[in-house]
Amino acid sequence: MRLGVLDVGSNTVHLLVVDAHPGARPLPAHSHKADLRLAQLLDDSGAIDDDGIHQLVAVVQDALQAAEDKGVEDLLPFATSAVREAGNADDVLARVADETGVRLQVLTGAEEARLTFLAVRRWFGWSAGKLLVLDIGGGSLEIAYGIDEEPDAAASLPLGAGRLTAGWLPGDPPAPEDVRALRRHVRTEIARTVGEFSRFGAPDHVVATSKTFKQLARIAGAARSAEGLYVQRELKRESLEAWVPRLASMTADQRGELPGVSEGRAGQLLAGALVAEAAMDLFGVESLEVCPWALREGVILRRLDHMGSA
Repeated sequence: MRLGVLDVGSNTVHLLVVDAHPGARPLPAHSHKADLRLAQLLDDSGAIDDDGIHQLVAVVQDALQAAEDKGVEDLLPFATSAVREAGNADDVLARVADETGVRLQVLTGAEEARLTFLAVRRWFGWSAGKLLVLDIGGGSLEIAYGIDEEPDAAASLPLGAGRLTAGWLPGDPPAPEDVRALRRHVRTEIARTVGEFSRFGAPDHVVATSKTFKQLARIAGAARSAEGLYVQRELKRESLEAWVPRLASMTADQRGELPGVSEGRAGQLLAGALVAEAAMDLFGVESLEVCPWALREGVILRRLDHMGSA
């Protein structure tokens, strides 16, 4: 059957269409993406303003049309931290439902971490052993650890690259004291959670998902996306540590000229790099592998599991 996943995230609204059957690998058929930056459309009270809601409704309507055009028979719509944490989340969800007919399921941070972990486990299989999974979104950082398909520990921290850029790095390039302040903040937040994971022992394999990690791996020398899904892509902490001061000295336009860095994400790449560097350092990770599957694939896989057991 043809499934569509509509992901209303902090940076983008992304429709992923796949041909999927229980027990089979989902095959991508179409991708429709719009940069919305919901995390940056909040007013002073932390609510998504009327203009932001209007933009969201329009983007969801466009995605619905794309899903219809591609023959999607089952749409799985969900929202993550930007909507979850908006002061007027209920109003936003009601407006989207009334004007588009789409009822967004709001995932908790823990659910995001668990579904991303499921996707990574299915991608690498049981032979990967104990997995530590890191995911940097626009609004939050998800961390999950475990040996099965359900993680033994999962956490979601308000350390998304978009959120931190808007709140901590106003300059372009940012002031050195702002970068240092953000670095301290990020490391304090992550350090509070390390004990929840370290009691389970060292992971056998450390994996990262998300656009931020893919771009950091690319500028550090990993293969281009055009070389395919099955090329191994690694990010070494040593390389990342060398890149952080370089990124801090660049303007957003200069970062946008780096290999693999999209213009829309260039402004928040430094904040993402600081989070990635801190997580790798505090968890004692020298190298990690980037996984092409993440939250959207986890949502699809969970749905297929339910279909298979029905």
